[in-house]
Amino acid sequence: MLYDINLRIEYDYDFPVSGGRHMVRVLPRSIAGRQRLIAGSVGIRPQPVERTGVIDFFENQATLILFRNAHDRLEIDMQARVQVDATNDQPDFSPQIGELSREIAACWSLAPASPHHFTGHSPRLPDCSEISDYALSVAAPGMTVREIASALCTRIHSDFTYDVDATTVDTTPQEAFRLKRGVCQDFVHVMIVALRSLGIPAGYVSGFLRTIPPAGKERLEGADAMHAWVRLWCGPTNGWVELDPTNDMPAGTDHIVVGYGRDYADVAPVIGIVKSYGQQQTKQAVDVVPVRQPA
Repeated sequence: MLYDINLRIEYDYDFPVSGGRHMVRVLPRSIAGRQRLIAGSVGIRPQPVERTGVIDFFENQATLILFRNAHDRLEIDMQARVQVDATNDQPDFSPQIGELSREIAACWSLAPASPHHFTGHSPRLPDCSEISDYALSVAAPGMTVREIASALCTRIHSDFTYDVDATTVDTTPQEAFRLKRGVCQDFVHVMIVALRSLGIPAGYVSGFLRTIPPAGKERLEGADAMHAWVRLWCGPTNGWVELDPTNDMPAGTDHIVVGYGRDYADVAPVIGIVKSYGQQQTKQAVDVVPVRQPA
């Protein structure tokens, strides 16, 4: 599938900020055998005094920007054309859960995609006994890692309600779990904590979701902003597998990857500081348009 993607993020400040420094991660990445960024650009208004493109540890593209002059509004626009290739659904060659720790230990790599980076705590994801018990209620003896992850994906989709007003960007997994409500970030954080509690390496995927439904089908949730889903390691044979608990589906050609990380903190679209006081209002709009290709 070929897509044109447009994103706008707007910040309106109650009082002018006298300066700021931000990291912006909104440009889709190229992934061998999965997707290719054909062209892309990120526009910033007002013009920053410094701007640098970097690649972070997890190989995501990022833009560092610095402001020294006062401004009461910040606009970030991203345009990209991306080719997403069809992925074949691999047979389940993942190990049973009891064998996974041995396969993780046999992996000596500390490269960005190493499973060792995606076990245990990460900045936004501490242990949670309630979520651990929830995961244990899904995992049965003899199930493979992929079977457990798929069952968790379905269970979270069934037990949780998509509600944009229930949580904020700072809601913890424990709070979202108790509410049983939230947005894609909450669904993903709960699933990552659950998987890690079972010893399954799991991480966060930030990206975009095409949500034009087939005739007679409901529109997929998560269309009005950037989307998120889960990435888990299924052993050396199957490698990394991506599941979307918000919509109870494997990630496919409708999912366009922007970044990989341990949790939201590693792939937040915009993170930084400003010199100001008062509040800010944020708006985000996403348009993912399939490009008609010649027959």
